[in-house]
Amino acid sequence: MPALLREGVCLVVSPLIALMKDQVEQLKKRGIIAVAIHAGLSRAEIDLYLNNALYGGVKFLYVSPERLQTDIFLERFKQMKVSLIAIDEAHCISQWGYDFRPPYLKIADLRQWHPAVPLMALTATATPRVSADIVDKLNFQKGYKVFQKSFARENLSFVVRKTDNKERKLIEVLSKVKGSAIVYVRSRKSTELLASLLNRNKIPATYYHAGLSHSGRTKLQDDWIANRSRVIVATNAFGMGIDKADVRVVIHMDLPENLEAYYQEAGRAGRDGQRSYAVIIFQELDAEVLKTKVEQSQPSFEFLQRVYQALCNYFQLAMGSSGGESYDFDLHHFCDRFQLYSHEVFHALRRLEESGLILFNESYYAPSRLHFVVDKAKLYEFQIANEKFDPLIKMLLRLYGGELFADFIRISETYVAEGLKTTAKIVSDQLSHLDKLHVLQYLPQNDQPQLTFLLPRQDTTYLPIDKKVLKERRDLIIGKMEAMRLYATGTHRCRMQYIQDYFGEELSEPCGLCDVCIDKRKKENTNTLHELREEILRVVGEQLLSIDELEQHIAPNDAELFTEVVRELVEEGKILYDEVWRLRLK
Repeated sequence: MPALLREGVCLVVSPLIALMKDQVEQLKKRGIIAVAIHAGLSRAEIDLYLNNALYGGVKFLYVSPERLQTDIFLERFKQMKVSLIAIDEAHCISQWGYDFRPPYLKIADLRQWHPAVPLMALTATATPRVSADIVDKLNFQKGYKVFQKSFARENLSFVVRKTDNKERKLIEVLSKVKGSAIVYVRSRKSTELLASLLNRNKIPATYYHAGLSHSGRTKLQDDWIANRSRVIVATNAFGMGIDKADVRVVIHMDLPENLEAYYQEAGRAGRDGQRSYAVIIFQELDAEVLKTKVEQSQPSFEFLQRVYQALCNYFQLAMGSSGGESYDFDLHHFCDRFQLYSHEVFHALRRLEESGLILFNESYYAPSRLHFVVDKAKLYEFQIANEKFDPLIKMLLRLYGGELFADFIRISETYVAEGLKTTAKIVSDQLSHLDKLHVLQYLPQNDQPQLTFLLPRQDTTYLPIDKKVLKERRDLIIGKMEAMRLYATGTHRCRMQYIQDYFGEELSEPCGLCDVCIDKRKKENTNTLHELREEILRVVGEQLLSIDELEQHIAPNDAELFTEVVRELVEEGKILYDEVWRLRLK
């Protein structure tokens, strides 16, 4: 809104390609001109988009942080009329944050070119130390202000359920909490297995992970957003940029690595303000598995050298070459070739990323794009001289219009082929031929992970990685993991207060909604508890009711306590759910 009210271009810095592309599309749907510059675009696309930002009325220019220091960007940026510089996911600038990105440290350098332009930094997950670091690293000027909403969510109940059978507990939670749900798991295989289990238990579910094709992910995601599937089982690749307000429950089947990630993912529940739940389902062993996993995620300096050298050999890079270049990257093929374990390499890539050497986008997707490089008169001359290409060019202009001369436009080879009564491959081959003839620039669809060398190839012996910083990061990440373990295993402190304390917020009253608060109420109201148990058993003995129908029948004064008592009676085996999720006596 501030950017729309001011004259000029708003520069938005964001580390997430998927989120940038989603926001650009949302703005375009609203008639607002926006473009995004990120790894994976061709130099020609970047050149065109920056020219449009300089001369073409672009209102929002999204840029990934690694692109900020390139000559092609800086030369245009110096000349732009900039209205606002907005930093999204601003915690990435701090080495004390959970997702440190070294290219963010260069953002403050932009201010020298537009010193009077206001700067805004936004994040949902900053501790006091990270907040102070953001202010320092972005060189905020005297008179700056910090605006912070409370981390407490009045409509969100945080719950931890310890169990020996996580799948059974998941089904129980989903049977009690109606409405849309997200279930987070750690592995891709688990998404498919759990979705299948839920469907067998008459709970409509789909799954999502970065290993699916772009079209596959889009369809599954759209089914869930449109409520054709009630539950989506996903890895943490899912969620950024998802605009769905009516999620009633977010369930974690594995412990997240830190409270920042957990709070962000759990916070996708209840954005419409209605009562919602954030549930962790775990076994005692999970806490030890998390500890081992996080400790193994911190590779040694020597292993980083080995992986970096292997990357250089894999892409056949000469010393000092390839700075800013992006490559398709198959992690499993790379690991097979160099006899490395994929999970160890994955963490090494993240550490190399934190050191500012590379950028690794695990689920990069770019549709086919097209742009005519000749003007309309020259194109007409070409059509007369090259009759065999005339039908294709006419079809492109009919389907996509004159914008093809001004911008790279997404195209579908299948759509074009249907109009020409031919195949998508023939269309693709003809477009490639026209590209070689310099009539147009054709960038075929890409659905491969991308690896970008942010710096030219370095001498592996003298790899610019600070060993002291590497150790500090290790200690920080392990400390965050321990805080997550304490949250999950704690049984005496209000969970909302624990989260507030972690993020340095002055504590409010106990939330009264989390499992810890409800347990305290149960102990304080033993007479009420006994009466409620007896009433539930009596009613269930007389008729079969769903939990919602049972609650309406009994009309308890304390809905949270009622739900907890039902859960206890199910766990004790005194009442059971039947095949259509009605309650009955055992």
